[in-house]
Amino acid sequence: MKNSNSNMSPLNLTMVYTGNGKGKTTAAVGQGIRAWGHGYRVYMIHFMKGRDYGEFLAAQNLPGFTVEKAGRDSFVKREDPDPVDVEMAQKGWERVCQVAREQEYDLLILDELNVALSFGLLQVEAVIDFLVNKNTNLGVIITGREAPEKILQIADLVSEIQEIKHHYQKGIMSHQGIEY
Repeated sequence: MKNSNSNMSPLNLTMVYTGNGKGKTTAAVGQGIRAWGHGYRVYMIHFMKGRDYGEFLAAQNLPGFTVEKAGRDSFVKREDPDPVDVEMAQKGWERVCQVAREQEYDLLILDELNVALSFGLLQVEAVIDFLVNKNTNLGVIITGREAPEKILQIADLVSEIQEIKHHYQKGIMSHQGIEY
């Protein structure tokens, strides 16, 4: 049950987590859990990710916190994306629009959307139109490197996560529970 202290959802914000540092998805998930803890319904979609990330597995135990995938567990070629990657991103975007229309969720987390836009899998103009015309009771979080300037301009909150040091630099590869 939503907090009834306000007529408008406090989630009526567009938030962006971008930059080259680690933690953009983690920040978005944390924000989503905070909202979920107050009774808000959260929908998260991973663009360009197909693996069962920890947040995907955890959300299965949180009623009202849904996580879906719109990508494969493989890297996408920026200059020459595979048609299946384009198709999966576009179907994922159609799902986002459907979820927004149905108004069953209060917060949408669009994980790695910035990267999907940067790689040309989706059109920035469609996302801008969606954000400008979305239901006023819907919050949106967008993550990923290389956030388009147009999205940064209309966002209510932008956090840039900067890499200062990463264990990859020591040759330590990704770990379950840390990177995924």
